[in-house]
Amino acid sequence: MKPSLVVLVLICAAAAACSKPQPPEKERPVDPQATQMRDAIQKPIEQAKGVEGSVDQGAQHTRDAVEAAGG
Repeated sequence: MKPSLVVLVLICAAAAACSKPQPPEKERPVDPQATQMRDAIQKPIEQAKGVEGSVDQGAQHTRDAVEAAGG
């Protein structure tokens, strides 16, 4: 056999041995560390949203007091 024919046969055999790649999984479980990171970021944001009403109310009382004092 010629060396080029041997190489061609080996390439064909290697190509036939290859299989189609598996498609990626669509649903993977969420990494617990990513969930912890998200919760750590969201917690102070939620706390700030909870205090926002009190801050706005306090600011309105201050504005009302300034207006009542004639300012």
